[in-house]
Amino acid sequence: MLLRSPLLLGVLIAYPLLVAGLVGLVAGYGSSKPRVALVDEDHLPRIAHVGGQSFGIQDAIDEVGKNVHLVRMDPVKARHALATGRVVATLTVPPGFLADLRSGLHAPSLVYETTRGGISSRVTQQVQALVYALNLRLQRAYVRTDLGYVQLIVRGGRATFAGQTYNVLGLARMGKLLQQLPRGPQRDRIAEFARIAGVALTQTGSLLAATASPIGLERAREASRSSLLSAQVQAYALGLTITFLALLLAAGAIASERDENAIGRLARGLVSMGEIVWAKVALAAVVALALGLVIALVFGAIVEAGNVVGGEPWARLPLLALGLAVAGAALGALGSLLGALARDARSASLVAVLVVMPVVFLGLVPREVAPVAGWISDVLPFTHAVRYFASSLYDASPWRTLGRELLWLVGLGAVFGALARLATRRLLA
Repeated sequence: MLLRSPLLLGVLIAYPLLVAGLVGLVAGYGSSKPRVALVDEDHLPRIAHVGGQSFGIQDAIDEVGKNVHLVRMDPVKARHALATGRVVATLTVPPGFLADLRSGLHAPSLVYETTRGGISSRVTQQVQALVYALNLRLQRAYVRTDLGYVQLIVRGGRATFAGQTYNVLGLARMGKLLQQLPRGPQRDRIAEFARIAGVALTQTGSLLAATASPIGLERAREASRSSLLSAQVQAYALGLTITFLALLLAAGAIASERDENAIGRLARGLVSMGEIVWAKVALAAVVALALGLVIALVFGAIVEAGNVVGGEPWARLPLLALGLAVAGAALGALGSLLGALARDARSASLVAVLVVMPVVFLGLVPREVAPVAGWISDVLPFTHAVRYFASSLYDASPWRTLGRELLWLVGLGAVFGALARLATRRLLA
């Protein structure tokens, strides 16, 4: 049938790849910047003087809000936007925020509110990162101010504090004045203290910097795979493609034999019901193996042509081939069950297409987000196939994962195959 209709064959190959691209877009949107309403009730100025330093606080909020899309709103609009889901969180600068920040008597707080469930935990992390970045900027301003006071103590000079101007002698000038006094034990002790204090205070800069940021983080520049060429994307592309084709071909093949009255003739002694089902399982396994290897080869060629670090592990292709065949067989058994339940070929094809999307998206939902979805996906072959593909290609020690997922796929294939054999008897009616 496929050879007689090249257009149908092309659609069957192109459609799952198109869906894989759409899934990638959805996943990319899931990692995009969430909209957060910024409510400025303190009317922050563009430039504020904090800790004796000029601080572009509005620019700082805009800059450190790179991981979220900040939308400035008044309190009423922000509450309405949060209630209707137009934003996923609100971040409020309460009245008196800047005054408390300038006084240094106690730390002011930003107030945020998020929607329930969904990506609220992710938004909380982004808001925490924003506050961390603001604190880091303020720490640097405070450290510079503190260092100015330390240098004033060491060298002396004029200082302004709380609106008052002071003349500070400084340890250096203090030592010079002591040298002009008559020698004696008391003078020598004071001079020694001034010298030691001066030496210690000159190290204050590095000590304050280390205290403000005890641990640093550097990003190493190295050529690596982009997200579009990652192992996870390849595993999902393989899993989605063979899931769509195996389900559709197995369901359509077994239902079309009923439409053509072939299954009744076959069942009169030529073959058993089990052999009819396993033939469709074998068809799905062969198609999954052939197309999956083609996709893996094309993917590997692209990676190699780009000279990407961590290129395609060609030595792992035999492991991948085994998983493709077993996963295709398990999916073929599920497709045979769907075809037997649907009875005619058109209904079977429609049912297979309708079943593919829930199967795939259940496998995409992390278990931590929706445990029920994780439990359901465990009784479907897609998730186990994806785990097998990713592990067989890129895990340093894949054997435990491969063994576990192979057992799942074989077990699920046996269960769906046995159910399909029982359901096929309905096609004789």
